[in-house]
Amino acid sequence: MTEKKNAAIKAADYIEDNMTVGLGTGSTAYYVIERVGELVKHGLNIKAVATSLSTSNIASGFNIPLVSIDEVERIDFAIDGVDEIDGGFNAIKGGGGALFREKMVATLADRVIWIMDSSKVVDAIGTFPLPVEILTYGYNHILRKLELLSLSPVLRLKSDGPFLTDNHNYIVDLHIGKGFDIKYVSEQLKAIPGVLETGLFLNMCDRIIVGIKDEVKVIENPGKLRQ
Repeated sequence: MTEKKNAAIKAADYIEDNMTVGLGTGSTAYYVIERVGELVKHGLNIKAVATSLSTSNIASGFNIPLVSIDEVERIDFAIDGVDEIDGGFNAIKGGGGALFREKMVATLADRVIWIMDSSKVVDAIGTFPLPVEILTYGYNHILRKLELLSLSPVLRLKSDGPFLTDNHNYIVDLHIGKGFDIKYVSEQLKAIPGVLETGLFLNMCDRIIVGIKDEVKVIENPGKLRQ
């Protein structure tokens, strides 16, 4: 069993009857969806909000009851993976391109758990490129502003052209490098017209669950402060 799957199974233990659960996107989140599907099959009564069309399709395949984000006032519990996370619980997410919806779900959730394999825990984030969702309108001008800030932007591409998010926007991956000034970069990005959301998820989780070989480690966040 993989580290990711071990972490996912542990995270699903926190789900209770009658909860509204936010389901993340990506390879790690897949194992959560799979486990939740098993629990639903055996009688767990929940509603789930998906963070992407992909997650929605996978969850439907496991017969997990789904509701849209606009049908709920709040979410009890959100589970998702991360691309990197540091000791201050600052994470980079969005490698799968669902960062905008992932952040909306996380900010509506009473409790948030990030799950991961041991490789995702780092001393400083930035080795993984920072995803930023931007408007398609005027995207070249947004790219130029990112270049002027020395953020090394690269428009994410597919074989047939630019990658499009579920919101029909582009993703720009910033190759900033490890140990960048998180506060400065976050403030600069938010000030650029056309930048819709960033993959910086800063101190948003209540706990992380890390798969380490055949075991899991649960780490509580003693100072969660939503941003």
